[in-house]
Amino acid sequence: MSKGLIYKLVVVLVLLSFVLAACGAPKASSDAKLVGISMPTKTSTRWISDGESMVKSFESLGYQADLQFADNDIQNQLAQIENMVTKGAKVLVIAAIDGSTMSDVLKKAHDAGVLVISYDRLITKTENVDYYATFDNFGVGVIQGTQLLKGLGVTDGAKGPFNIELFGGSPDDTNAFYFYDGAMSVLQPYIDSGVLVVKSGQMGMDKVGTLRWLAATAQARMDNLLSAYYTDAKIDGVLSPYDGLSIGILSSLKGVGYCTPELKCPVVTGQDAEVASIKSMIAGEQTYTVFKDTRALAAQTAKMVDQALKGETVDVNDTKTYNNEVKIVPSYLLTPISIDITNYQKELVDSGYIKAEDLK
Repeated sequence: MSKGLIYKLVVVLVLLSFVLAACGAPKASSDAKLVGISMPTKTSTRWISDGESMVKSFESLGYQADLQFADNDIQNQLAQIENMVTKGAKVLVIAAIDGSTMSDVLKKAHDAGVLVISYDRLITKTENVDYYATFDNFGVGVIQGTQLLKGLGVTDGAKGPFNIELFGGSPDDTNAFYFYDGAMSVLQPYIDSGVLVVKSGQMGMDKVGTLRWLAATAQARMDNLLSAYYTDAKIDGVLSPYDGLSIGILSSLKGVGYCTPELKCPVVTGQDAEVASIKSMIAGEQTYTVFKDTRALAAQTAKMVDQALKGETVDVNDTKTYNNEVKIVPSYLLTPISIDITNYQKELVDSGYIKAEDLK
């Protein structure tokens, strides 16, 4: 083969490689619209999973994602969000630490033409939130209340009385009130009839709330309840709205002799299907949790953003429930799933949400 022909072939191949690259390569990141994702903390594996799932969902649709965690520091979260706006974010997806603190920074975002999605936790006291993506939070509470009744045998006819205590989530998180109200819609009739007895008398979010959802706070309160009301009585069940709190509560219970052959664990509920709680469930300690598939929520959020930016009809299924004290925020609610020892394998492991080796 002549040198001239070889040279021509090389030129053709080089040109062809450029054509293929131009056709097949994704858009450069500089061309992609920036989505700022603000998560409250890394102390819960759930929020880490949410953040990672959203980055994947947005990048798969051609967006650039800026994921930040605020370490449960309100001022840190506000500063991060303001920086996202300054960097040119076209969208903010915010899981707020305190949903009532966002008014000023979201006014700046609105003035800059930024689309705002309230993620999982409702942002309140501002008109500058466009959509809300979450699970049926009242429904989560209904599941938890029903789980407690089932675990105690009440749904199968057991008459009690059963001693229970109630725990709520963080009072600065609007979801905590939905969880509590949903659970009490199920439990209150049985409390009124005497089938369930709250020996401490502590009811209502002003008494049972757990600031920042901290396990240590829940554990300390459980310690106090046990020493004050259960030295001569047995506790049969605990309403816990979140797995992190459940682990703290169980630590307290185990500290005074529960979860042993002589004194079995009370029925303890939870939420978020965290690995530590599923391992606790397998060990015969925590009884229930509620699974909210963050992969599905992230995908739905990305879909809503994509629809909004393209001027399409945004996929929502609730336009009545979520009043943020300024307006009703159009929302999409996903369905939570009750988890116990009988279905964790199918719902969590087989679906790929939790790796089997992580439960060993």
